[in-house]
Amino acid sequence: MPTHPDANRPLRWLYVLVALLVVCSLAATVMWLGPLPSRTVVMSTGAPGSDYETLGQRYRAILKRSGIDLQLRPSAGAVENLERLNDPRSGVAIAFVQGGLTSEARSPALESLGAMFFQPLWFFSRLPPDARLDALRGKRLAVGPEGSGTRVLSLQLLALNNIDPSFAQFLPLSTQAAGAGLLHGDIEAATMVSSWESDTVRRLLASPELNAVSFPRADAYVALYPYLTKLRVPMGVGDLATNRPPSDVSLVAPKASLIVRRDLHPALKNLLLEAATEIHSAPGIFARAGQFPAAEPGDLPLSRDAQQFYKSGPPFLQRYLPFWLATFTSRLLVLLIPVMGVAYPLLRFAPAFYGWSMRRRVYRLYGELKFIEAEIESTRGHVAADVDVRLQRLQERANRLQVPVSFASLLYQLRTHIQLVRQQAAEPAART
Repeated sequence: MPTHPDANRPLRWLYVLVALLVVCSLAATVMWLGPLPSRTVVMSTGAPGSDYETLGQRYRAILKRSGIDLQLRPSAGAVENLERLNDPRSGVAIAFVQGGLTSEARSPALESLGAMFFQPLWFFSRLPPDARLDALRGKRLAVGPEGSGTRVLSLQLLALNNIDPSFAQFLPLSTQAAGAGLLHGDIEAATMVSSWESDTVRRLLASPELNAVSFPRADAYVALYPYLTKLRVPMGVGDLATNRPPSDVSLVAPKASLIVRRDLHPALKNLLLEAATEIHSAPGIFARAGQFPAAEPGDLPLSRDAQQFYKSGPPFLQRYLPFWLATFTSRLLVLLIPVMGVAYPLLRFAPAFYGWSMRRRVYRLYGELKFIEAEIESTRGHVAADVDVRLQRLQERANRLQVPVSFASLLYQLRTHIQLVRQQAAEPAART
């Protein structure tokens, strides 16, 4: 028989090699993709009742629909949020951060998902509307607690006007505490970085006993600190019946950005951006419909995932499939890349390569036979004595050659041709 069970061994080894290459490619792809997104992620918010705390609850409700447990951790405000984000041991991966508090050099492990909303700096006072800042000398002024963005921005702008702790009594009160203190007459003035939607801001704005202080030099502040934006509070917007405030009020406002750690899973970033679009895209007193979330880097560079989201929307699969199914399917499609890129070409050409190797084994013997035949023809009847021995060895090698059944005909032809050459070599010897 020309074939042997071991004749297919090279082909089996070839398929084993292909399988190993595919496995290695899949392993490398899995390592490159990283693990699946965590089902639990921590967000640092703000003081109870603050904008950050309220928005955190809305984000948690939206992410819960996708099976993500967003754990909310209260804080003093934007400064403490930033400290937690910069500390990998804190476990915090997401937080709102007020503009003007950091930079890429100071927070290299963080990136932005875009600007989400304005945070106006409100200045409420029990002093007469036409009173100058000098009237605050020796008064009690709430400037926000330690760790809050209110305190940083307030002290920064007050310092430009030569107002420091030696000028007035600075109190570290939260927005809610400062609002209560103003309404009860416990303090004379308060600054607070808070959105228009804040209940405290609405009550203070509508109160006839308080005045919202306007920033007549708002343009100068914006010129000095480009992260600020000039905003206008229309006359009567607080209470039309009593015309509160009695005139337009100019404010300055940083923008709050949604900041994440760079190592947060891309799928979670896209999920957060979808939630941000649902929450922040509605029109408001300071923003038109669709203005937020905005692809603005702010203090930190804009995430690549965020850039892609703002350019073309959510990933294709996330538009039509539940979050976890979309995530799994997208990974599966990526895992098919090594299969298509490595396995398919190898499997496609493996039979051809195997056929070439089998024919080469036969053709190599054909080459030796052709050499002997040429030698016989060139001697013209004087065949060398060792020719028959060489042909016999060639015959034995052909008999031991193991090939699959599909190549048996080629081996039969080789054996036949060897026999013909042996007969050709024997004829001159018979004539002599």
